[in-house]
Amino acid sequence: MKRTLLLIATLSVVFNASAQQKKPLKPADVYRIPVVSDPQLSPDGKWVAYSVSDVDTAKDRRVSHLWMQSFDGKESIQLTHGDEAASSPRWSPDGKYLSFLSSRDSKTGSQVWLIDRRGGEGAKLTNIKGDLGDYAWSPDGKRLVMVIGDPENKGKEEPKTPKPIVIDRYHFKQDVVGYLQHLHNHLYLIDVATKKLDTLTRGDKDESSPVWSPDSKTIAFVSNRSADPDKNQNTDIFTIDARPGASMLQLTTWSGRDSNPQWSPDGRYISYLRSTSDADYMMYDQSVVCIMDVVGQNNKPLTLQLDRPAAAQTWAKDSKNIVFIVTDDRTRYLANININSGKITTINKGDYVFNDIATNLSGNWIVQKTDPYTPAELFALEDKKLRRLTFHHDEWLNTVQLAYAKGFESTSSDGTKVSGIVLTPDSVPEKKYPLILFIHGGPVGQDEFSFDATRQTLAAAGYAVAAVNYRGSNGRGLDYCKAIYADWGNKEVKDLLGAVDELEKLGIANPDKLGIGGWSYGGILTDYTIASDTRFKAAASGAGSALQLSVYGSDQYVLQYESEIGVPWKNADKWIQISYPFFHADKIKTPVMFMSGLRDFNVPTIGSEQMYEALRTQGIPTELILYPNQFHGLTKPSYQVDRLQRYVEWYDKYLKK
Repeated sequence: MKRTLLLIATLSVVFNASAQQKKPLKPADVYRIPVVSDPQLSPDGKWVAYSVSDVDTAKDRRVSHLWMQSFDGKESIQLTHGDEAASSPRWSPDGKYLSFLSSRDSKTGSQVWLIDRRGGEGAKLTNIKGDLGDYAWSPDGKRLVMVIGDPENKGKEEPKTPKPIVIDRYHFKQDVVGYLQHLHNHLYLIDVATKKLDTLTRGDKDESSPVWSPDSKTIAFVSNRSADPDKNQNTDIFTIDARPGASMLQLTTWSGRDSNPQWSPDGRYISYLRSTSDADYMMYDQSVVCIMDVVGQNNKPLTLQLDRPAAAQTWAKDSKNIVFIVTDDRTRYLANININSGKITTINKGDYVFNDIATNLSGNWIVQKTDPYTPAELFALEDKKLRRLTFHHDEWLNTVQLAYAKGFESTSSDGTKVSGIVLTPDSVPEKKYPLILFIHGGPVGQDEFSFDATRQTLAAAGYAVAAVNYRGSNGRGLDYCKAIYADWGNKEVKDLLGAVDELEKLGIANPDKLGIGGWSYGGILTDYTIASDTRFKAAASGAGSALQLSVYGSDQYVLQYESEIGVPWKNADKWIQISYPFFHADKIKTPVMFMSGLRDFNVPTIGSEQMYEALRTQGIPTELILYPNQFHGLTKPSYQVDRLQRYVEWYDKYLKK
């Protein structure tokens, strides 16, 4: 008995010491956060392979490696190591091999490698020129289908003096990709035994998302075969026999987006996701799960009645049920639909988010889940219950004190009900803090009960941090999402200000110490809000724009602009109206830090530069932070840390006087 009491006392001391050692999350702590992704069940269901990426601080980049976790949770194995990344694990159908993508020993980018799961070194299967993206095993294990981009310079070395870029496309810019010319993604087949490569599709259109039929004879894929794909968002589902020279069969004819085809295990049906709108372009939309037979007949939507976005639809082994993810008011939950009865049932739902689903004929299920206190990990799903399988975040989580996350609701000035989440340094009720309203991008997206390193870091610095799902966000139905169509910066600002008012009433926000910020559409809404209300004492506007008239032709959204707003020379008044932060820059009194990646073609740097100059001209305190060689999303870890540090310092300067 004494020994038991001594053990309990010792464990208590260790636990308390450990708890006392926890420190508030700092910007540099994001270096230590691994990213778990892409779970793949072995054919027998006994193992799950997946990727884990960690930051290599010396090389200032993330490097991913492959891991294998037993389904019973008893064994965890790291399969690849070293400086060269390994990603996209896929099991061979016999379960003997694990394939993956890596650029090791390659001068032409990523190649497919094979590793024997019983041990040994990996062996390179392909030697491809061009960008190798998606790939999939045939169910008989004899071949792979691959998506390969046409190589630049026809696979030859880039000349010392690059040739002039010749542009003749309507949609001619795309973030990360750059200036668009006439390079396309096509499907190829490779024989695993002989390594013989065959071309399956060719031409001036793109193909993506290939999936094999269960009998290994046919491949379903996605393509836009309209006369000019640049001028619409249409994509359809096609099939093609898995042999060179075969002709393709178009299965869908919806004028909107069809995507993510998945064969039923019995080979009778194909499920897919379809947009709700059939317009040439619609930003404010949501996906619906649909099914059809394998020749495109008896096509029907299954989840329209939910009025919520559906994703990651995954067939159960009985070919009668489909499990999918539903985006719904700050969560993403698991649901099931029976294709015969049409009945939809909730499998698992709570104040957390599911990101991925995996299963196979073994009948075992793997899901990826995150909550406000834990980045994404893998779980076994058993009879609607979750059993945690991976614990990659425990080590660093045991050293940091995280903020407290709580949902709240507010009412806007026009009576609209809006939902949000507020993070505070602790859970003490009715304790006032300086508030940062940190706005999500999109606008079609939502703030969720998931782990958010940016908001956690700001809360750890002593702030209440509000995440608000303004109109334009998804998860609240199609009408809520479409409410801001051609009316940017109006209803969203009402919703954001209403949320701040509510947090002041709740005694959480100090009305004299209010900050605001965001990235992408969050940066755009920051500009709209500070031009509408002077109560904010500090702002951080990242990758935003305010003179919308000037971004026409300089970014990747020309199709949206012309479909939603109209061309500037015919609708100048509307363009000036939605550019009001710039034309009313004299009303802005808030000190603002503007930020941008210098290679951003999504929301180009000009948007931040113009607002910086407008405020600098008036003597408003402002800074412009530019990140070299970065696209719309910052990918270099040191820049991600730098951005967080600058957020904290900027808000501290004006909110903690």
